[in-house]
Amino acid sequence: MRSAIPMFLLAAGCTGIVSGPASFSLSANDADQVATSGLRRLSRVELDATVRELLADDQGRARRLLPADSTDPFDNDYRLQTASGALVEAAEALAVELSDVALTDVQQRARLLPCQPTGPSDAGCLRVFIETFGRRAFRRPLLQEEVDQFMTLQPSAVEAADFDFGVKLVIRAMLQHPAFLYRVELGEPVTGQPGLFKLTRYELATRLSYFLVGTTPADWLLDAAAAGGLDTKEGVALVARRLLAEPLAREQIERFHALWLGYHRLPHPLPLTQAMQQESDALVDRVVFTEGTDYFTLFTSSDSFVNATLATQYGITNFSGGTGFQWTPYGNRPRKGLLSHGSVLSQGAKFADTSPTQRGIFVRNRLLCQEIPPPPPGVNADQPPTSTSPCKKDRYSAHASGGGCKGCHDSIDPIGFGLERFDREGRYRLTDDGLPNCPIEGAGSVMGAPAGDLSFSGPDGLADALIASGAFERCVVTQVFRFSQGRREEGLDVPAILERTEKFKAGQRNFQALLIDVVSDETFFRREEEVR
Repeated sequence: MRSAIPMFLLAAGCTGIVSGPASFSLSANDADQVATSGLRRLSRVELDATVRELLADDQGRARRLLPADSTDPFDNDYRLQTASGALVEAAEALAVELSDVALTDVQQRARLLPCQPTGPSDAGCLRVFIETFGRRAFRRPLLQEEVDQFMTLQPSAVEAADFDFGVKLVIRAMLQHPAFLYRVELGEPVTGQPGLFKLTRYELATRLSYFLVGTTPADWLLDAAAAGGLDTKEGVALVARRLLAEPLAREQIERFHALWLGYHRLPHPLPLTQAMQQESDALVDRVVFTEGTDYFTLFTSSDSFVNATLATQYGITNFSGGTGFQWTPYGNRPRKGLLSHGSVLSQGAKFADTSPTQRGIFVRNRLLCQEIPPPPPGVNADQPPTSTSPCKKDRYSAHASGGGCKGCHDSIDPIGFGLERFDREGRYRLTDDGLPNCPIEGAGSVMGAPAGDLSFSGPDGLADALIASGAFERCVVTQVFRFSQGRREEGLDVPAILERTEKFKAGQRNFQALLIDVVSDETFFRREEEVR
């Protein structure tokens, strides 16, 4: 049956979405701020999370079987997603593997099957399964024609004299269906506003769920959508608060920060990588959820969640947590906040050491949302800078001293030099690695900020400089926009980002309030047709 399923999918295709649009009014000014939206394929992480909710499978099979997602910095940018034969084959392999294990556990079988079949030909029970599982897999009730299409798989169960075989085939087909693999947001046309569409209730529930908790809508959310619970801004905000109270929301916001700041992957041995990620996750959780304080506390905190390994790494002498993790003050160490974590300081490594250039690009791109153009043609960026001096500052100064490279290097290298006293594993140092005759000044600057050129030293000073720059809040909001919309912003998106930034500032920079503001705005309930 492996070869038969894809042909079945071609016959099924993408059909209309049931349930009417959420009933919001939209002014002409707000309509101009509606973001374009395309067909978004579930990322590997989203697929694994969805499978965990549907089939209680936590083996991470999508991350093992499917091609890696492009990250820039997030892994859900639909404009970077491409279809390929390898992807189709991997999706089929994933569906086959999951369907083969779906019913092996007795309790799981009982949870999946809402009825007790009388035999292989029990069409009524199979139909009920198709309707109930299909609603969860497609994130909406199935149309009658779709149910009938899946029912055409039942003769295979009769032939095999095994009701469960038919269930496996249905699961296999559904997990390869476009309505499962893609977030289909067609919506309903808005009268008098060509190219503008209102999302249906189920589409809105899906957009909410994947944004805030990173997985498929739970039954209670689909029920709320069906009952009109998402038909008002107040209803959406109420649902958003409930979603943010779930443990999955913490995982999602941790993941947002890890992707944004690049520490979802680290080049260190596993114990050190896990310790660094746990430290950063804990601080995000405390600021965003446990305390709900000013978001900038994430970058100014005077203590961190460390174990003995990290305490030694950071030179913290007052750690008393034994073999576990403990909130510990930095003391007189030149550190504070997330930018002092080894997870973030690991970014920008090159040529087996830190790279002032790469670190400067990282800060400009990720923390100020300023795009640095690629090197001009003919420049080999993979060639390390050289000079007669062994010291890194001399080598990089010569590297950027003239030609077409000087302008860019003048804007990025000074940032990286301000972080040079911290190596690629977050350890403090006073000289270049292995070169005691090459002292590190550790002085840097952020030039061209709205507040003027800002001098700093170390990640603690960089945090202060970013906060003083006048551009940091807007970049935070911009990164949230990119994550929520699955694409980078365009010119028409800027007014909405600026408006949301002002609300973020006025709300004492509460991150949960920012998320609720995003999802309860009328523009979140709509999409503008993408024209290519």
